[in-house]
Amino acid sequence: MAMAMRLPAIARAATEMASAPVGLRRLFCSNATNFSFLSPQANAETPARPQADPSTNLFVSGLSKRTTSEGLRTAFAQFGEVADAKVVTDRVSGYSKGFGFVRYATLEDSAKGIAGMDGKFLDGWVIFAEYARPREPYRPQNNMPPSPYGNRY
Repeated sequence: MAMAMRLPAIARAATEMASAPVGLRRLFCSNATNFSFLSPQANAETPARPQADPSTNLFVSGLSKRTTSEGLRTAFAQFGEVADAKVVTDRVSGYSKGFGFVRYATLEDSAKGIAGMDGKFLDGWVIFAEYARPREPYRPQNNMPPSPYGNRY
């Protein structure tokens, strides 16, 4: 009896779904084949980020919250002379924000560091190393002069 009552509701839902706009059908239907947010074609349309010029400063992302500056230094030291290693940390908790910077003494060492550590595991996480991009100059918002009390917003 319960199955007989469900049958008209299922049939009615199927006809409503068939007449629904394609976007809604794709959103709510599990058998939709062209998910734009999953397809690689959608990513092909977006322009790739420009590669940074080779420098001695490397940007390292994907770090664990347990990774310290000293741990980062020792991991990258096997590929050359590390001048400086810094893990960016949260001011309140003191934990890593998941990225950091490594500065090598020479360009050759930095290239070896990228080749050796990009896509490798550090503290149980896969990390990515690339040449660091220069910081963009600060532009005040709303044409206001810089505050003497720091950037509060």
